[in-house]
Amino acid sequence: MKWVTRARVKVDRVACPWLIRRFIDPQAAFLFVPPDQVAEVASREGATPYDVEAADLGHHGEECSFDAFIRRYRLEADPALQRMRLIVRGADTDRPDLAPEAAGLKAVAHGLSAMGHSDERLLELQFPIYDALYTHCGGAVPAAGVHASPP
Repeated sequence: MKWVTRARVKVDRVACPWLIRRFIDPQAAFLFVPPDQVAEVASREGATPYDVEAADLGHHGEECSFDAFIRRYRLEADPALQRMRLIVRGADTDRPDLAPEAAGLKAVAHGLSAMGHSDERLLELQFPIYDALYTHCGGAVPAAGVHASPP
């Protein structure tokens, strides 16, 4: 599957690819484009847009895109992901009160982004951080394979 979102990833736009690769589609491809090009690239490439305005897999109310993925792919039964979703939401929506780890995750994500790495490199650098966070929350990182139920 192909996925497309806005370029210059930070919290949610790293957390979602991590979730996709670990629990939904280990072979997923990600495209990062300017915000005004997401719809056109999604149409042309047959990619699913996420974390953009009006996307099903986007922010809804107080929840962020990571929440939408967990709901869509029926991952709610995983207690570690339930805890992680509060951390990611807190870091992505400026609500550090949701989880003590939220402020640290935001600092790391924004710091790495400010270093000027490409979006692809940011995923590479941050996936181990999300693996560690998932383990911290009580999960065992999947070695390979899909754990989600199809929507």
